[in-house]
Amino acid sequence: MDVKQIRKHFPILDQEVNGKPLVYLDSAATSQKPIEVIDAISNYYKKYNSNVHRGVHTLGTLATDGYEGAREKVRKFINANATEEIIFTRGTTTALNIVAQSYGKGNLSEGDEIVITPMEHHSNIIPWQQVARATGATLKYIPLQKDGTIALPDVEATVTEKTKIVSVMHVSNVLGCINPIKDIAAIAHKNGAVMVVDGAQSTPHMKIDVQDLDCDFFALSGHKMGAPTGIGALYGKKKLLEAMEPVEFGGEMIDFVGLQESTWKELPWKFEGGTPIIAGAIGLGAAIDFLEQVGLDAIAKHEHHLANYAIERLSTIDGFEYYGPKERAGLVTFNLDDVHPHDVATVLDAEGIAVRAGHHCAQPLMKWLNVTATARASFYLYNTEEEVDTLVENLIKTKEYFGHVFE
Repeated sequence: MDVKQIRKHFPILDQEVNGKPLVYLDSAATSQKPIEVIDAISNYYKKYNSNVHRGVHTLGTLATDGYEGAREKVRKFINANATEEIIFTRGTTTALNIVAQSYGKGNLSEGDEIVITPMEHHSNIIPWQQVARATGATLKYIPLQKDGTIALPDVEATVTEKTKIVSVMHVSNVLGCINPIKDIAAIAHKNGAVMVVDGAQSTPHMKIDVQDLDCDFFALSGHKMGAPTGIGALYGKKKLLEAMEPVEFGGEMIDFVGLQESTWKELPWKFEGGTPIIAGAIGLGAAIDFLEQVGLDAIAKHEHHLANYAIERLSTIDGFEYYGPKERAGLVTFNLDDVHPHDVATVLDAEGIAVRAGHHCAQPLMKWLNVTATARASFYLYNTEEEVDTLVENLIKTKEYFGHVFE
């Protein structure tokens, strides 16, 4: 993978921040966008901006073709069985809320169990808290190992015949661990539960095959994989989606509307009320084209190398501590002695380096780690070893700035 050539596709990277070349290490929060995506969105607004499904005129047909063509690209990208199984959403959060509010509330009752983990992003905790409160179900947590990983015997011990839903993130946005979703799904199904996967941090970085994982629902966000913000998708097995009620009502998702009752369209449109995110879907389709051209296996290999290289280099800094297993996806979450992560991020920003600092929407995990916050450097296909070196050099300067002498 020629990273130098890839970087040429990302115009935002060719700039200075605070007088220094931009080093963007915050792709786990949101990725940068290739020019192909920017052009696809611009082309839609310039040449065939129109609403979808409703019109028979030429622009409406072109817009509908672009929108539904993007759905097919998502289907192929994650290897779903049919386009009916792909629901466009605003992102992973919306997708998980649809599952919780529709499937969860429709199938849970007092005494049932929902099983998640302490490492989950807030978007995979709060919806289940709300569903448990509304239905009387019990929310349970799979315990974590010392390095933050999940052990299958703990899954076996936590998931019972009372468990109806198991919902786990594929890749942790803090620990970087890649969870054994296929094995967890097998345990869930053995107990009669459905498997929900938060794929926000995995879909941009590795090949996803929802049929091989045998998950029942899979949520993803476009903005973390080179697409615009405000677009994502929910995959669901067709038989489950068909039995679920929509959670948003209005135009576009209806079949017949009377004065007292209405009926819904077939899948996938019954879950897409109102004018959809047309430009976003087209941008997502363009992002998928770009990622597939580069190759997901090559991207995963490159990021794995950068993460290992970063840990190797950063571990030479006295007082550096990282969280999670050594084998990880392309991010490193860390703290530096007694320097607050927000101070670390502020000093790095002055040098043109963008990292994330805070609780990363994972407050229960911060409590489990016994920290209030951390800093995080996250990598993508456009990052280089030289940028990791720049990060290391400036973390050493940060220590010195706050009075810590590096030896």
